[in-house]
Amino acid sequence: MDEKGSQHPRDAGLAPTTPPKEAVIVQDLEGPDSQANSQKDSSPGDLEQQATEPDPNVNILDSKTNAFKALGWLDRLLALWILLAMAIGIILGNFVPNIGPALQQGKFVDVSIPIAVGLLVMMYPILCKVHYETLHKLFRHREIWRQMLFSVVINWIVAPFFMLGLAWAFLPDEEGLREGLILVGLARCIAMVLIWNNLAGGDAEYCAILVAINSLLQMVLYAPMAVFFLNIISHSSTTTTVSYAIVATSVAVFLGIPLAAAILTRFLVRRLAGPEWYDKVFIRYLSPWSLIGLLYTILVLFASQGRQVVQQIVSVVRVSAPLIVYFTLIFFVTLFIARRFGFAYSLCATQSFTAASNNFELAIAVAVAIYGADSQQALASTVGPLIEVPVLIGLVYVLRWVATRWQFKL
Repeated sequence: MDEKGSQHPRDAGLAPTTPPKEAVIVQDLEGPDSQANSQKDSSPGDLEQQATEPDPNVNILDSKTNAFKALGWLDRLLALWILLAMAIGIILGNFVPNIGPALQQGKFVDVSIPIAVGLLVMMYPILCKVHYETLHKLFRHREIWRQMLFSVVINWIVAPFFMLGLAWAFLPDEEGLREGLILVGLARCIAMVLIWNNLAGGDAEYCAILVAINSLLQMVLYAPMAVFFLNIISHSSTTTTVSYAIVATSVAVFLGIPLAAAILTRFLVRRLAGPEWYDKVFIRYLSPWSLIGLLYTILVLFASQGRQVVQQIVSVVRVSAPLIVYFTLIFFVTLFIARRFGFAYSLCATQSFTAASNNFELAIAVAVAIYGADSQQALASTVGPLIEVPVLIGLVYVLRWVATRWQFKL
């Protein structure tokens, strides 16, 4: 791959160059099959072999290394900043009097206002990078429907049942903590997955599509699945009733607000200032706010829950174990299957992080609304993001390392 091709805007977080974005996406979805078909007729067996066997002349290490070098100091040292934010948050939560209750006083759709602000700031810059003007072209290709079906199966069948099994395996004697874990497993991510996908060089447009699909399915399926998993399968001692209003409101706020703002921003600014200025200047200055929002959200999360984490360390450790297993195994199982299906690296990354991430703001809101803020269910749902953040940022680095050893299709 030449140097120009290695500086992929998806990986470096920079403004898109050539080829056009829709052409890059279509190439990712169709793979080398479409190119082969345009040159000569091939049998189905030949096409399958081309889709699954990578080009030995392409070295994904070059593209990922160049992309990493193109990142700024904030992106390169993100793991360090996240660890510092977690440490400072825990210190503040334990040594600054009443900081936890103070951060939890103001509520916005059952989530503390400081955390809600952080989530919105975190999502907005990434959503501004999505090429909404060309998304409709993707749905003309049959491969995108295969990708979406794969994602729905992993996210709404495999992952929830896997978390259910882990909750019973690790917490058979702790009904409250077990139910909190189940609520986390049912909540598919619509926020932080955008961060992990962006850092790993995943496909921003495809990630936006999956986030939208999961949001719609979440509003329809979360409430009945929660009742089914808790009341029918787990035989909960407390009759669980999940309000559709809570789920719909959470999704509408934490996806709808930043998505609507991003769409308006993209179309208005590009029309007024021009596409080139938008891509090369506006996005460049806006991009760091996504990671700043992430670090702020992490600091507030750990500050508001730091005292509870220390005081209930045994419960936190017991909840942490199945969460670590869940995030890691779901990620690598999805990655392995996607690679076996012949998906491109960017699509494998997007599929894996979408499957392994969870909508903690929804899980916390539901747990608090049903069981109360001081319940074991609320504690388990709160531990979810405290474990997800370090594990997922670790998986970003692991995926970059794996990408240099597995021959992914580009």
